[in-house]
Amino acid sequence: MSLKNINVALIGNPNVGKTSVFNQLTGLNQQVGNYPGITVEKKIGFCKLPTNIKANILDLPGTYSLNASSIDESVVIELLLNKKDRLYPDVALVVTDVENLKRNLLLFTQIKDLEIPTILVINMADRMKHKGISLDIPYLEEHLKTKIALISSRKGYGIEELKKLIVTYKSISSEPCLNASSIDPEYFDGLRATFPNQLLYKLWLVITQDVNFLNLERKEIKNSYTKSHSDLKRLQQKETIKRYQFINDVLKQGLQVDASIAKDFRSVLDRILTHKIWGYVIFFVILFGIFQSIFVWSKVPMDFIDTTFASLSSLASQKLPAGVLTNLIAQGIIPGIGGILIFIPQIAFLFLFISILEESGYMSRVVFLMDKIMRKFGLSGKSVVPLISGTACAIPAIMATRNIENWKERLITILVTPFTTCSARLPVYAIIIALVIPDERLFGIINMQGLTLMLLYLLGFGMAIFSAYILNKILEIKGKTYFIVEMPNYKLPLFKNVAINVIEKTKAFIFGAGKIILAISIVLWFLASYGPGKQFKNAETIIIEKTKSNPLSKTALDNAIASQKLENSYIGIMGKAIEPAISPLGYDWKIGIAIISSFAAREVFVGTLATIYSVGDSDNENTIKNKMQAEINPETGAKIFNFASGISLLLFYAFAMQCASTLAITKKETNTWKWPLGQLIFMSGLAYLVALIAYQLLK
Repeated sequence: MSLKNINVALIGNPNVGKTSVFNQLTGLNQQVGNYPGITVEKKIGFCKLPTNIKANILDLPGTYSLNASSIDESVVIELLLNKKDRLYPDVALVVTDVENLKRNLLLFTQIKDLEIPTILVINMADRMKHKGISLDIPYLEEHLKTKIALISSRKGYGIEELKKLIVTYKSISSEPCLNASSIDPEYFDGLRATFPNQLLYKLWLVITQDVNFLNLERKEIKNSYTKSHSDLKRLQQKETIKRYQFINDVLKQGLQVDASIAKDFRSVLDRILTHKIWGYVIFFVILFGIFQSIFVWSKVPMDFIDTTFASLSSLASQKLPAGVLTNLIAQGIIPGIGGILIFIPQIAFLFLFISILEESGYMSRVVFLMDKIMRKFGLSGKSVVPLISGTACAIPAIMATRNIENWKERLITILVTPFTTCSARLPVYAIIIALVIPDERLFGIINMQGLTLMLLYLLGFGMAIFSAYILNKILEIKGKTYFIVEMPNYKLPLFKNVAINVIEKTKAFIFGAGKIILAISIVLWFLASYGPGKQFKNAETIIIEKTKSNPLSKTALDNAIASQKLENSYIGIMGKAIEPAISPLGYDWKIGIAIISSFAAREVFVGTLATIYSVGDSDNENTIKNKMQAEINPETGAKIFNFASGISLLLFYAFAMQCASTLAITKKETNTWKWPLGQLIFMSGLAYLVALIAYQLLK
């Protein structure tokens, strides 16, 4: 990102199509991703404007006004008050929805008071004819003291005109639309006289919000102009009323709606999708279809990736000169990376479905539908968004709790969100399910593997709800909030938005996991390829001596020597040390090492086993799935990955704490180690106990 570029801030209410505008301006040229529906962090993209000028496009969290009621809304205010911030906007684009212009303009008039050059972007213009809406653009521009870009992010028109307006931002008036200080002239005149070098509306925001980016002490202002909390709230209400009076006066002339043309199909769909019975049935059917599709549709590309990496490993062994580096590449790096890339199809499909649900407007109906249930367990309806988005990743999901106003509800949501099955768990589930659940159909239509995957997701969600209920009873934190959720219009998902979201999320998953797996694969290969003592160094002599009376074939002998080395390598010694603790769960030392290493990232589990099983393997063409399927307990001769141990593993990963990064983000959001450590101890203990009971009952 270049500081010489124009800084453009995208600001607007939730569900006005702000992210669609962002995607139209930036395409795939984006730096930071966020999960569908909630922009919880600053999201930056880059745009080339006319006359070869470049811009940094900043997508800020959705907010209804500059009177912040949640943490994510305060992100907007903090940026707009801090001129020293490297991303402080040269120009603000206030994105509005043509159908909700009156409500959207409240935020616009507040930002104008900050004297930032502001362009009013009226989105969804393609719906004007259908809704009987007409706008007098010259009149609106004159009275709102701005330039207006009439666009349709869905149809893609108006975007080039918007880019031209951005280039000419210096000519756009930064004069406020109205004199908001007239709500209490004496108070504001005194404030202006005391701090003549400060912008009046910024002073007002510093007083009423929990932010301070002026070169002043916050208490200095408050001591001079102390007002009670109730008086400040009263003034904020008067400010809002005055702004709406101005907006109403402007829209009487500038906006006309022909009620006879306006049509509303939304209410019909809402009655069905939010029905107290059918709403839940439809939601369950949608989830069922998603998980069936994830397994069925991804089978062919997954098999292709699996065999491709097995062939690459074999090719590396054959074509590269024999030695340590070749072994590292063929037995460490390629199997490790291949062990995770195989799951790209399933992860991409998961992101695809989540994006479609959000883009269509259905996800907000799910939030509304679940609120009554969530309230009984100490959660808000807004908690559904982090819980559902946790299926992508727990980290942004936990950050998304910032839009929950009540601290107790927010804390409970943070603590239980890791129970939701994230995309990093998907590789573990997928490989274990493929090994222990038959690829058969129930009643000829229901894929057993897809059904098992759905049950695991529901199990994690159910445990999150149950844990929330317990926490609600235990935590003595007071506070009450009212549930308000925006119901956006239904629309066909925009292909470009869905595609960008899937590509960005999948790319982030690959590169995020790839770095960790590459590093861990190298470390694991070293630990598995070297070891102390004579048992490792003299492995070949020991095995030949043992099999003297019953000679083995060359392949069998090579595998026996490799097995002897592996068990006496550094990683083998470590695994054997923890084996007594995990053997009651049905795991051997190799699985134990994979479980420990997967605390870095859950998807590392499969990569770790791929690396361990590949070290010294004479048959590099075997896929990871075949190697796991063939793994035998040397003492009993039984398969390591059988139904009992497989279910035990699935349950362990369903309940265990996700990863170190999740702990770190919990610490960041709660500002203490108390809660993340509690999470780790409780979830790890629960996972161990449930896995133990499952194995002992099923073995």
